[in-house]
Order: sequence, then C-alpha cells, then structure tokens
Amino acid sequence: MAKSKTKVRNVGIPNVEPPEKTCDDKNCPFHGNLSLRGRVMEGKVTSVKMHKAITFQTDYLSLVKKYLRYERRRSKKHAYLPACIEVNVGDTVKVAECRPLSKTISFAVVSVTKRGGVKED
Repeated sequence: MAKSKTKVRNVGIPNVEPPEKTCDDKNCPFHGNLSLRGRVMEGKVTSVKMHKAITFQTDYLSLVKKYLRYERRRSKKHAYLPACIEVNVGDTVKVAECRPLSKTISFAVVSVTKRGGVKED
C-alpha cells in the first residue's frame, strides 16, 4: 500500500512552520478547516488539564497616569490545542485568533517557540 500524503495548509503567519506530526482534527489550522485571523500573541502555558485546550498567560505593561509609571499586569486566556502539537506547562507558545470555538476559546495554538518546564536526566 502506498502512503497517502496529507495536505498541509499554510496559515499565513510568518516564521510558523507546520508541525511534523499529522492529525485528523477538523479544527486544526494546518490539517483541518479552521481559519486564523486577527491577533497573534505569545504566552506561557499555565495549564494543560482541559480536553484539547490549554490556558496561557500573557504579561504586559500598563501605564498608571497619576504616577507616570508602568505596572506589570497579566491575563490568562484559553486556546485550542490541535492533536498534532504537543505542549507542557512552562512552554512558550504562539497563538493566533480564530472564530469562537466555545464560550471562552477564541485562539488556537500555532507553534511552540520555547520549551520550558522540568528537565529530564
């Protein structure tokens, strides 16, 4: 039997390569029909306990006008995790905005930029 090549879509985000692993997920931006639009953000993974989803945290600076200084803030958001991408807590991921997939999920994981977490000996 000949192996059939699966189609891999170009998601249109610079410096993002499709994963080597393939999946049959219809909501995968690379192997399914999920289109990406809008914001592209980076964040640190804080939880992978949800089914096919992660929680990531973004840090940003906010100006306090009264004191003319900046304060650090953070926000947590949820993102869809395709089956072809593997992440762990502590990894830095790049996520892109997509249509709402559930009540709280409007982002999809596109790539893992930096591996973090526990070192294995």
